[in-house]
Amino acid sequence: MYTWDYNILWGYRWLFLNGTLVTVALTIGVIILGLLVGLVTGLAQLSRFAAVRWASWFYIEVFRCTPLLVQLLWFYYALPILTGIEMTATTAAVLTLSLYGGSFYAEVIRGGIVSIDPGQSEAGLALGMTPARVMRRIVLPQAITRMMPPLMNQSIIQFKNTSLVSVLAVPDLVYQGQVAAMDTYRPLEVYTVIAVIYFIVLVPLTAIVKRSEKRLLLSN
Repeated sequence: MYTWDYNILWGYRWLFLNGTLVTVALTIGVIILGLLVGLVTGLAQLSRFAAVRWASWFYIEVFRCTPLLVQLLWFYYALPILTGIEMTATTAAVLTLSLYGGSFYAEVIRGGIVSIDPGQSEAGLALGMTPARVMRRIVLPQAITRMMPPLMNQSIIQFKNTSLVSVLAVPDLVYQGQVAAMDTYRPLEVYTVIAVIYFIVLVPLTAIVKRSEKRLLLSN
């Protein structure tokens, strides 16, 4: 019968704290960059130029249809060989997670925009507004409201996806946990603590998502 012992992990509390802070900071960074990539790509999907639409489609499908772990390893090990550009593990992780998340954000943004009644855009154009102004002043403000729940869900997934960057030795929560597990020979306790930390961080975020979904339903 296995005897649980969490007392030994108290000495590694700062390791877990630092790992959690790195995970949160990494998540914030890749969400911001991913949203920027997703916005540009989502708008490119609606371009009147076929080449732009095909290019954005190709990017989205490549990142959505290949495993994130493979992408991380490819960007860190293969890309420097092909381009000659060296990058740190953190840079490779941020780049990969941002592009991966951006491919999903792009589809959410595209879907939110096309869900707006085309008559509203036509009315704005009839009033003499430019297409860019119609998008900025009429379409996007309404579409953002509809996009919020799926965008927040995807952001929560991004938070969990950061656990994979430990394979590149980025000092996130999982990596620091692996250090503690190898040091204490207590992997069960360590990975249980990691799971609890993820749970504590994600529960409030999922509650916010559900609340925003209810508000959206009420507003409609």
